[in-house]
Amino acid sequence: MPNIKPVSDLRNYTEVLKEVTEDSPVYLTRNGRGEYSIIKFKELDKLKVIVRLLAKMEEEEKSAREKGWISADDAESALGL
Repeated sequence: MPNIKPVSDLRNYTEVLKEVTEDSPVYLTRNGRGEYSIIKFKELDKLKVIVRLLAKMEEEEKSAREKGWISADDAESALGL
């Protein structure tokens, strides 16, 4: 279950930070609406890697659509399998 707190709880930020764990961010609301999230650096790094990977996959898929796909045999051959 998500850990959701009003931003005013940051008055006691050390207690809020204790609740932040990997794969379990704390979400902060302002005026009853989601506004911020607090995550660990390790989690942020993973998210950045995922974004770069997805961008690269999109770029390569676009290239494959424009230039054509290769066969599974050609892929295995290129990988030395």
